[in-house]
Amino acid sequence: MRVAMYYKNSDIRLEKMPKPEIGPGELLVKVVACGICGSDVMEWYRIKKAPLVLGHEIAGDIVEVGEGVTDYKEGDRVFVSHHVPCGECKYCQDDHESCCDTLRTTNFDPGGFSEYVRVPEINVHHGTYLLPEEISYEDGVFIEPLACVVRGQRFAEMEAGKSVLVLGSGIVGLLHIKLARAKSASRIIATDVTNFRMEAARKAGADHAISGKADVPAKVRELNDGKLADIVIVCTGSVPAIRQSMRSVDRGGTILFFAPTDPGVEIPIPFNDLWREEITMVSSYAGCPEDIREAIELLRSGKVNVDDQITHRLGLADTQKGFQLVAEAVDSIKVIIEPWK
Repeated sequence: MRVAMYYKNSDIRLEKMPKPEIGPGELLVKVVACGICGSDVMEWYRIKKAPLVLGHEIAGDIVEVGEGVTDYKEGDRVFVSHHVPCGECKYCQDDHESCCDTLRTTNFDPGGFSEYVRVPEINVHHGTYLLPEEISYEDGVFIEPLACVVRGQRFAEMEAGKSVLVLGSGIVGLLHIKLARAKSASRIIATDVTNFRMEAARKAGADHAISGKADVPAKVRELNDGKLADIVIVCTGSVPAIRQSMRSVDRGGTILFFAPTDPGVEIPIPFNDLWREEITMVSSYAGCPEDIREAIELLRSGKVNVDDQITHRLGLADTQKGFQLVAEAVDSIKVIIEPWK
């Protein structure tokens, strides 16, 4: 089968490898669509494991069913989660499944930028979901990133009537805007450093989109009736944006750190200010079964619409072009690889 083999962001080669053979309890899935995630292009993180086949936002068809599998059949349309928790450890029991050792070591074989993936038994049990008729394959690639967003906003205690500031309007920032709108946020303000993405933020549902190079706290007060934001969601690893978050959150508010910095970066915090104003700081990583089920329902019901987020659809041979589009972040939002295109 054909795969897009990752060596570095500027070197992704169309290669061939054997189609995976499945064993008892496993599935073989034909990948119809796979999204390129911002984490895929974090070269400092990916290159140490290269060469490898990346891609974890997949939707496709089951084409082979292993012995003993009873919940799925050939022809089923599915989303498959690459990382799955054990459901039994201390972290899973404490609603921190993304800290589970099992979640951090599981994956399907190989990555989604390939024609087929083998779904191990544990992923069959804890990470395979039928796609409702209302969800297309392309929409299905949003299940994983939307699940991450669902988890983050759950941790931040997002609810109706709260004002929200989203720092960074890439795809996860836009999904945060859409989910906050679906949850009836009172006002949503977004930032970015490009006009293209500021306009995308407005189209996604932000009441206001402003330059990240501006005096963001002052602009938030101006646009939010003299108040800072109840919830600030940091969707970029930019150090200036992280600093802005701590000056843009209102008393009693919450900062959600949703994106990593480059390795080794340390951020000083105005501790006394945050302590005196009772600021809550939370982080979230990945999406877990509860979040995935909610993401699927949000897409199925149309409460979160993602069709307008797809800017590029490319074949497997053009995966490197897709990586460049995502890494440059100039005029792309969601780039989808369709291996059979």
